[in-house]
Order: sequence, then C-alpha cells, then structure tokens
Amino acid sequence: MEPEARARLRTARTEAKLSVRELSRRAGISASMLSQIENGHCEPSVATLYALVSELSISFDQLLAGPGTEPGPSPSAAPASPLVTPEDRAVLVMDSGVTWERLTPSPDPLVDALLVTYPPGSSSSTNGGLMSHQGREYGFLMSGRLTVRLGFETHHLEPGSSISFDSAVPHLYVNESDEPASGLWHVVTVGGVPGTERPDRTVDAARPTGVKSD
Repeated sequence: MEPEARARLRTARTEAKLSVRELSRRAGISASMLSQIENGHCEPSVATLYALVSELSISFDQLLAGPGTEPGPSPSAAPASPLVTPEDRAVLVMDSGVTWERLTPSPDPLVDALLVTYPPGSSSSTNGGLMSHQGREYGFLMSGRLTVRLGFETHHLEPGSSISFDSAVPHLYVNESDEPASGLWHVVTVGGVPGTERPDRTVDAARPTGVKSD
C-alpha cells in the first residue's frame, strides 16, 4: 500500500472513532498487525483489506484515490481527463504481492475497475480462508492461470476465460502456477454506492462463522 492509502485508512478509522484495538477486533486481526499496516511495516492480504474497509464503510476506490487526494467520498469535481496511463494508475500491493491497479482516473461510485495481478503461489488470503463482501464480481483473465474457489465449487481460469458471481458467495483466488496471472476485474455495487452500506464480512475456512483474518 502507498503511504497515501495508509493515511486514508488511518483517517477513516479515526473519523469512525474506532481505536486500533477495536477495529482490529472487528476485522479479526491483531492490534499489532493493524498498527503495522497503518505505519507501513507490513502489507495486508486482500481479505484483510476487505475486512477493514467493510468495518469502516469505505470503498477500495477511496484508498486508491491517488496522491494529493483527500480521503472521503468521491470528489464532486470531474477529473481533468478520462485517460489513465500506466504510470498514472493508483496501485495497491498486498502482502503476498497481489497487485491491484485502478483503471478509472478517480474513485467511481458504481464500480471498482481493476487490473489485478497474482504472482506465482499467491492468493487472496494468506491462510486459505474464503471471503465474501458486497457487490457482484466480473473477471476476465488475460494471461497466466488462476484458480477460483467459489462456495463448494472450484473453477480454473485460463487466458480468455471469464467468470462472474455474487460477491456474497464465499470465494478465494489462488495462483497455483509458476507464472503471473493478470486480468481485468470489476466489482459492481449492488443496491447502492460502495461504502454506503457495510459489505458482508469475510469468512475464515477454519472458522466458518467468524471473520476472516490474514
């Protein structure tokens, strides 16, 4: 995560009047881990980040707002240009090296449009836990291979394959190959603007009724 994203996460927590200990308890991680994430000493997993933004009722777009953008709702002013070049993309890097690059010039109130890359051996959860959240997911794999565990089913994506599903269904992405897997992913909000309703909490495969941690 970039320093600006960490600052936005910390600001959202303080504005919600939540202590590090309370937010970490709600998200299912240790207070030490949350403190390290906020201070740049460790990277969150995809599932941990989902748990944090869910509890703070913010969207990923707000974390990916880009340098110099204040945290908070989507800006009222339209961006100067609709074009986003590779060097201009806002980026989030997770603990396992999973990378999200935003494809819109500013936070979009209706969709998270992302270029997602999973390095070899990486997954959306460091301990194999499934996650669920608000919205509907649409993915198109451009290169590599990606395994998607969706509820009780397992799907294998190859270049040119696509998948769509209700994000409330517990799911996990895993790159079991020896090459990076990259694709276009869109998470579309169902029934509202991202962050205005609390998404479902993540599900730990080892603790089916609990909140997924790292």
